[in-house]
Amino acid sequence: MPMHLTQPTDLLGLVGQTIGTTGTLKIAQDQVNLFADATGDHQWIHTDPEHAARGPFGCTVAHGYLTLSLAPSILAEVLTVDGVNAALNYGLNKVRFPAPVPVGSALRVTASVVSAEQKPAGIEAVFRLTYEIDGGTRPVCVADIVVLYT
Repeated sequence: MPMHLTQPTDLLGLVGQTIGTTGTLKIAQDQVNLFADATGDHQWIHTDPEHAARGPFGCTVAHGYLTLSLAPSILAEVLTVDGVNAALNYGLNKVRFPAPVPVGSALRVTASVVSAEQKPAGIEAVFRLTYEIDGGTRPVCVADIVVLYT
């Protein structure tokens, strides 16, 4: 169940707090292949299971940008905000991919509010998304996502 806010200014009081953790999302080879088709990144480590089995991770791995591209659906799963004209992807402050996402792994993401400020156009919020996989020893992605609520 997502955290529900009645207005964007409610984010101002949530700085430093965790707002939620998603359910698990299984990363499938078909999803990775579709992302490769959409981006033109067909590197064997993502799309060739036979070759990747002999590679550094022993299997195909999801593109880092595929993992990152899940951000809008992740935020929608953990947070709803009423009284919004638009929630705009305003950018990224910092992104790191400390570990690979093996195809077939179960991904879970925890979101917290790093900052929230009133700006002339609306509320600018920075969310830290920490992506982890079941059985992993460190995050697979940590990203600070900037959203402008107008």
